[in-house]
Amino acid sequence: MSTTEPAQPEARGRGSRTVVVSFLGAVVRRMGNWMPIGGTIDLMAPLGIDGPSVRTAVFRLKKRGWLESETRGGIRGYALTGEALAALAAGDEVIWHARQPAALEDGWCVVNFSVPESQRSQRQQLRAHLASLGFGNVGTAMWIAPARMQAAAERAIAELDLTRHSAVFVGDHVAGQDLAALLYESWDLTGIDERYRAFIDEFAPVADELGGSGVVDPERAFASYLTVVDRWRRLPFRDPGLPRELLAEDWSGPDAAALFERLVATLEGRALAHAARLWPSS
Repeated sequence: MSTTEPAQPEARGRGSRTVVVSFLGAVVRRMGNWMPIGGTIDLMAPLGIDGPSVRTAVFRLKKRGWLESETRGGIRGYALTGEALAALAAGDEVIWHARQPAALEDGWCVVNFSVPESQRSQRQQLRAHLASLGFGNVGTAMWIAPARMQAAAERAIAELDLTRHSAVFVGDHVAGQDLAALLYESWDLTGIDERYRAFIDEFAPVADELGGSGVVDPERAFASYLTVVDRWRRLPFRDPGLPRELLAEDWSGPDAAALFERLVATLEGRALAHAARLWPSS
């Protein structure tokens, strides 16, 4: 893939909101937590996202409580709210540094719950929350993750007021089913690995060419940077960070993370400099 033709997310297929969220986290926070709407539309155009799509995404994020209208330097724009900043910050360590493998000797956190039918919606929320935290489903109402997720599980249960219907255990695997086989049944680890490989296949040629030339047009540096961040952003959250010795020998997560960090190091500075031209000067 040529460095002059960065990968472009399809506005129709993926939706513009995911790209705008990536933009908020990767660019807007580094620009004083505020964005000019006109400048944002200009920046998104090379990625195949038109003005109406940007405005629709902004409108939805505003309704979600992530953005609020604010004019700076006579330029109309939107500021990130405290809710948005907290949500973006919560994912930073995973997104920008990848989820580090847990130590096998630390053991496992097992969550079991029996929630009455009258609280079905809370039960479904708990399942979704545990999955988003990286827990795997071992069986009916039984979830497992590395032991380091104990506190996060307890918070999720407490927030849904399901403590009296749940039990959290921490301990070692000592006997029974092969642990690696159990983990591959509890998570879609093959699917996660395939997504990592797809990222490598798409962006390794870009990194190689950038490393060879060291030259890229600023506008295309920005488009490439935001595309890379948007493609990568959800991958680390799908990865539960299991002990490396329990994964397949050719597990591609570390190679994908190294490639992402290489691309960020190459593109980020030029991308942010390009975006800064559209912000009002202090």
